[in-house]
Amino acid sequence: MDYADARKRMLDGQLRPNKVTDPRLLAAMGEIPRERFLPEGALRARAYADEDVRLPGPAGRTLTEPMAIARLIQLLALRRGDRALLLPAGTGYAAAVVAAMGARVIALEEDEALAAGARAAVAGHAPAEAARVLHAPILGGHAAGAPYDAILIEGEVPEIPPALIDQLAEGGRLVTVLAREGQVGHAVLGRRLAGSFTVTTIFDCSIAPVREFASVPAFQF
Repeated sequence: MDYADARKRMLDGQLRPNKVTDPRLLAAMGEIPRERFLPEGALRARAYADEDVRLPGPAGRTLTEPMAIARLIQLLALRRGDRALLLPAGTGYAAAVVAAMGARVIALEEDEALAAGARAAVAGHAPAEAARVLHAPILGGHAAGAPYDAILIEGEVPEIPPALIDQLAEGGRLVTVLAREGQVGHAVLGRRLAGSFTVTTIFDCSIAPVREFASVPAFQF
């Protein structure tokens, strides 16, 4: 398979026609080989498909489809030097993209095998000072690295845990997909301004749920 050609077709056929316009994001996704963030074997042939790729293991993680992860990252409105928290890390692809855009990234993953693989994959595309993958619980975030300018919860969650909101800097942005039982998922942008946290629905989005967030105390809006 010609992966370089597949990346180009991903940009031209999936991203640009679907409102992905950030040139740094397009450059990062055009350069970073998604296939290297999947286990060797048959799954790599699906790296550029316009669908989530289910990963082996008990955590239920996926490599999120290109268009969805691109639009979610774009919502973060990243600036060079921003501190970003990503959870779960999964295979580390989103962490590598965000680091390539100039942010300093901490990504958390509870699945030990996935964390190890993500750490190795990210290290091939970002220096250690730009992106760290930690094997750690994700629900409480990572207070030691706070405050964050940007937080991405990569997956559907029923609510936003207050612990993550507390780790946002003033002016910080949090992006995720809210999907309550029986409802369509929506990509949302939360902002912390003047001590308040407000959430705006941006577009319909359906991606894999984050199991650890199934039932936790949550921010109501």
